[in-house]
Amino acid sequence: MAQEDQEYRQTIINRLRERNRRDVLPFKEIIQQNNRLLDSVAQLKADNLKISVENEQLRTAISTGGGGGKDSTAAQLAIAALEKKLLAQQEELTALHKRKGENSQLIVDLNLKMEKQQQIIASKEQSLAEQKNTNASLKAEVQMLKSSLEELKNLNTTLRDEYTALQLAFSALEDKLRNVQDENRRLLDRLMHYKAKDADKLNEENESFIRKRLPSIFRKRSDKLKRELEDAVREPNSSFTHHRNSSGSSIHGGAGGDAYDDSDRDTLSGDHNIETGCDAEMYGSPQDPFHTGGMGSYMKSANPTNIYMKFEAHETESHAVRWSPIERVIATGGADRKVKLWDVGKGSSEPRSVLGGSSAGINSVDFDSTGTYIIGTSNDYGARVWTVGDNRLRHTLTGHSGKVMAAKYIQEPVKVVTGSHDRTLKIWDLRSIACIETKFAGSSCNDLVTTDSLGSTIISGHYDKKIRFWDIRTEKQADDILMNAKITSLDLSKDCNYLICSVRDDTIKLLDLRKNQVISTFSNEHFKLSCDWARASFNMNATKIACGSSDGVIYIWNVMGNLECELKGHASGSGLFHSSAVNAVSWSPNFNALASVGKGKKCLIYTES
Repeated sequence: MAQEDQEYRQTIINRLRERNRRDVLPFKEIIQQNNRLLDSVAQLKADNLKISVENEQLRTAISTGGGGGKDSTAAQLAIAALEKKLLAQQEELTALHKRKGENSQLIVDLNLKMEKQQQIIASKEQSLAEQKNTNASLKAEVQMLKSSLEELKNLNTTLRDEYTALQLAFSALEDKLRNVQDENRRLLDRLMHYKAKDADKLNEENESFIRKRLPSIFRKRSDKLKRELEDAVREPNSSFTHHRNSSGSSIHGGAGGDAYDDSDRDTLSGDHNIETGCDAEMYGSPQDPFHTGGMGSYMKSANPTNIYMKFEAHETESHAVRWSPIERVIATGGADRKVKLWDVGKGSSEPRSVLGGSSAGINSVDFDSTGTYIIGTSNDYGARVWTVGDNRLRHTLTGHSGKVMAAKYIQEPVKVVTGSHDRTLKIWDLRSIACIETKFAGSSCNDLVTTDSLGSTIISGHYDKKIRFWDIRTEKQADDILMNAKITSLDLSKDCNYLICSVRDDTIKLLDLRKNQVISTFSNEHFKLSCDWARASFNMNATKIACGSSDGVIYIWNVMGNLECELKGHASGSGLFHSSAVNAVSWSPNFNALASVGKGKKCLIYTES
């Protein structure tokens, strides 16, 4: 209690000292000067009173003393001196009163100024109090945010731990799935091996039956084979070659069947007229839209079932493959950010050249019509042009805001068109290395083609299931064609009359561009597209279509809609051609050879048996 009293007294003393410092010190000198003036006034009043008394005494003495004389003269002089002195004192008193008034006015002015300063101080103190309150609230908010940040850090740590655990679980499940898939492939290999053995055994039994029971039919078949051999000697890719390949397609996973053909079955059944009808159906009719001098040339072309080359194209997954239009050279692009050129004619498993410059995976490659330039598109939102002769990077085209999926030359080698996931198509002038036109498609572009060397019409396939037609001579867009699912690839026939598009519902559509309608659909119960950019391809005369599947099999259809071959194993049953999904295939534009790449890093070149 004593300590509280002491503090209270000290507080009062401090406040009194503060009040004296604020209210007394500024006017201390004025007050002292005023006090001195008051003292002087009092002294002068006393002197004046004394002089007045003396003056009165002198007056009395003069009046009682009578007339003149020396005393009266002296008294008059004294009175005059005293009056003079009194006048001086009165003037001095007037000056002091005047100075007192001036000091009083100065005090009033200083009081007004002090009140104004006190008001300013009060407003400053109020503002300071408000700022202190604001500062306190901000400190509280900062503290709250620090707590929230700490909670978010803890939550982030927990989520990271959960993500790591889920990633580990996913890796384990993925390994398990891969093991199951490998086991499934091994079982499929064994099954196909057993089926091939059964087919061989059945063929031997049928052959033995024909030799023993039906010698006339056997002789007829021998004569037919002899004629086919003679035709094969006279003309390459003859009907015998096709017959031999067709009979071998069952071994390669094709439609399957007996060792003898349809004409033998018809003769065995006793209907000799069916053989002629079957031949007419196989070889087509003059009214067929793909008929060019009869379909015999189509049926004579064998399927490329023999592996001519097999090499590791890239360090990781391969995305694109394309044949040169003039040489036996192919270009491949992969996730390792490189475009590689391979000399197939020399059979070398080492790349002829490696084209670098991309900072992300390659999505597509394409040559110009002279084979002089090659363009590659990339996930780094750009496209690059190299010269094949010296392997130099000539142009880098940047301007898309999404990964570029496809590129084609138009008005070559002056311009190119690119399609991207940023929902646009851009036309580039390679002379100025600038984008000269942007077409807004409204959906991600997965692939595109141009109808002629001038590129007057651009056809693009999109994520929104539409095929769009663009006329670069006008800004008007032609009608779209809607598919059942998103488009993964497009390919044109050489005459630009027919278009194939691979669709994500695991089908391939054949379109007649003269009618802008689908005329045929290709599918199989085991055919599954491997990805959103899986590429299908026409052969050199647009009579066959090839596309890879997610199970590593390459399916080949003829344009009549029949599945001719499945490239998935040797006749000896030595395993799959591709051990994983096939991403892209490309048919040579000059000879009957097929190239394929996939997730297994390998590139395979197929030729006729």
